[in-house]
Amino acid sequence: MKIPDKIEVWMHHRLVGRMAMTPDGLCAFEYSAEWLTDGFSISPFELPLTADLKIAKRDPFEGGFGVFDDCLPDGWGQLILSRYLLTQGIQVEKLNLLQQLYLVGSQGRGALEFRPDQSFSKCSDYVNFERLAAESEAILSNDNYTGDNLQELVQRGGSPGGARPKIFVTNEEGEWLVKFPAKQDPKNIGKQELYYAELTQKLGIRMMPCKLFDNRFFGTKRFDRQQGTRQHVISAAGLLGADYRVPSIDYKHLFQVTSLLTHSMVELWQLYKLMCFNVFIGNKDDHAKNFAFLYDGEWQLAPAYDLLPSDGFNGYHTTTVNNAIEPTPTDLLALATEFGLDQDKAEEFQLRMKNELKAE
Repeated sequence: MKIPDKIEVWMHHRLVGRMAMTPDGLCAFEYSAEWLTDGFSISPFELPLTADLKIAKRDPFEGGFGVFDDCLPDGWGQLILSRYLLTQGIQVEKLNLLQQLYLVGSQGRGALEFRPDQSFSKCSDYVNFERLAAESEAILSNDNYTGDNLQELVQRGGSPGGARPKIFVTNEEGEWLVKFPAKQDPKNIGKQELYYAELTQKLGIRMMPCKLFDNRFFGTKRFDRQQGTRQHVISAAGLLGADYRVPSIDYKHLFQVTSLLTHSMVELWQLYKLMCFNVFIGNKDDHAKNFAFLYDGEWQLAPAYDLLPSDGFNGYHTTTVNNAIEPTPTDLLALATEFGLDQDKAEEFQLRMKNELKAE
């Protein structure tokens, strides 16, 4: 692949800014004059809306900024992209950040687009879920397997994060993210995830509509695509410069960020409910990339996602609660009251959630 000397960042047909690499491999970014006039900071802590040239740190995003790292594939997306590029004689680990973002182009998560655009063209709307699920399983089971449908998997799922195989699907209802089982998952993992998604609705936790495809594969509507418009999104990892692969934050940090960005008690309550949900169902894979914020004129906590019981980091919560890796209800209440939430209502929610889990 050609090694570019710069790349343009666009959003909603407007030039946000330009990016280049320094001689020592760090990302340099500056906002465009137009965006400085009436745009907004795409990453309030790392990239404030100022005219100066901004240089990224080496860690934790290998010389990049968190908001752009969020656009890159990781986990499953990185695996299939790497496997496909090898068939074209390209080693993905030798691509620099700009080359990787060229491949993301207009097909990444969120509202950011990168030009020139060398992303893969989209597939037709028709999806054979069983065939792609079997192909995904074969790829996970064989380090050298490329199969007959690798290019379609890349086209449909080249940017999703997380370890489980997944694809993007568009139908008459909108745009969806559909997951396939990983090697270690039970066969009914889709129905399990749907159960927890439906439980969030009972508890007033914001989550996108979910359903099963082919009565087996869990799908959720994309929250970065709403009413035909791309939504700007940034993960807590990208926002805070946190390494999501290891324990790096506490829920207190999430409360602080939510308070600073949203200035909303409604959003703080959403975060509290999500924190309790993760603790009570045993979702210990609550790392910094499993929380996100949306911007649509103002910041808000993104709908919840990836809600399943999981082992986490060495069997403990990846995000600590009040500095505890094995949090208690008291730890949950301590954070609630520290950030101004009513203690009686916070206790009431915990009791309600316990009752819901017992009823099921």
